[in-house]
Amino acid sequence: MRHVYLMLCIAGTVWPLTHFFPFVQAHGLDIPHFLQQLWVNDISRFFAADVVCSAVSCVSFMVVEGRRIGMRQPWRAALGLIVGVSLALPLFLWLRQRHLEQQSQLALA
Repeated sequence: MRHVYLMLCIAGTVWPLTHFFPFVQAHGLDIPHFLQQLWVNDISRFFAADVVCSAVSCVSFMVVEGRRIGMRQPWRAALGLIVGVSLALPLFLWLRQRHLEQQSQLALA
């Protein structure tokens, strides 16, 4: 699964940024304009609200699950939210899987 999570990290970075970079090229990092466009109609507000709720759920899961299994600094995957949930969640799952595999190897040694 670790390879699947890594591929999802790549896709979750590249695909969203292919839509964000044209905005930045056209408008720069104009945050007020970005927020205006983000909340411009019911459909965009629906998606924006969904992503915000998903991000909060994702960070909560990262912290609780990371602590439960003894990961050091489980919150660092939340830095993926700079790109979006599409990177942060598979990044956490990749780090989690790597941690579990390392713990399994230590238990066998």
